[in-house]
Amino acid sequence: MSLVVAHDYVTQRGGAERVALQMLDGLGPDRLVTSVYNADTTFPGFAHHEVQTSVLQRVAAFRRDPRRAFPLLAPVWSSLEPPAADVLLCSSSGWSHGLSRRAATRKVVYCHNTPRWLWQPDDYRRGLGRGGRTALRLMSQPLKSWDLRQAQTADQYIANSGVVRERIRDVYGIDAPVVPPPVGLTIDGEVQPIEGVEAGFVLTIARNRGYKRVGAVVEAFRHAPSRRLMVIGDESPGQPAAPPNVTFLGRVSDAQLRWLYTRASALVSASKEDFGLTPIEANQFGTPAVTIRAGGFLETVREGVNGVYFDDLEPSSLLTSLDQAERLPRDCVAASAARHQPDVFLRQLSPFL
Repeated sequence: MSLVVAHDYVTQRGGAERVALQMLDGLGPDRLVTSVYNADTTFPGFAHHEVQTSVLQRVAAFRRDPRRAFPLLAPVWSSLEPPAADVLLCSSSGWSHGLSRRAATRKVVYCHNTPRWLWQPDDYRRGLGRGGRTALRLMSQPLKSWDLRQAQTADQYIANSGVVRERIRDVYGIDAPVVPPPVGLTIDGEVQPIEGVEAGFVLTIARNRGYKRVGAVVEAFRHAPSRRLMVIGDESPGQPAAPPNVTFLGRVSDAQLRWLYTRASALVSASKEDFGLTPIEANQFGTPAVTIRAGGFLETVREGVNGVYFDDLEPSSLLTSLDQAERLPRDCVAASAARHQPDVFLRQLSPFL
């Protein structure tokens, strides 16, 4: 079986990129098709595969931030030549499912989410400036029409979670089976210490997007000066200065991330996730998760087993749940991650191909 994998854009280190990389490593496709690729800002594993890009690759600003190409992404994906393959597997959050297929090609879409900028716009607008919000408002209706048409070109739609399955049903009228994504970070790889960081801190991981709500976590730790919070990611412009017990680490390597997971007392997230892979990553190392009781976390966090929920963004709610999570046995937390290993994911995905 000849196989081509498509992914929206490969410029960042997010959960969807980890899943796409697992598809490449585990299924052995002919190549990856994407709109733009930036080897310096995404996972190094992509460099081991053949990557085919679009005309947008020529513009450095788009390689740094594909959102700048927002008006161009739909027509570019529609104009790409259909791959010559038995199966086209689209890893999509809204763009790659627009890649056309040949008559003899089976098109399978693994959906990380229906396009947030179209169908959950309030969440998406938090990360945009005035110009981005204006462009989104002007293009919303034609993009919705395009998105609905492209969804119907798939032979098989697959959801990554029950939350996304409901969105696919509501938006596209498609009943999609659920195949949970795999954890992308293995526990047996290289480990690299981060100088000056002592064990016992709390960890949070999030890109600079409004719906990730890192600011709410930082504010909670302003009320707990005896605790330490390490943030993987950059401080958002215009936000209040972080308290002295909060450290922004920027981008870290997988080797450094393993070291951080092993030494963290807990992982915290207030993000509204479609699935939420970071709790499972942390659980592998015995680190419990403390997450908002919403979205995909409802499927990855089992309360009292591998983590504890908090119900609102009040600091007291988060900090109380953190105290409870830190008392969970780390060996039991680690055992809970077995159901999200890559071999399980590939075994569940393969019949649809």
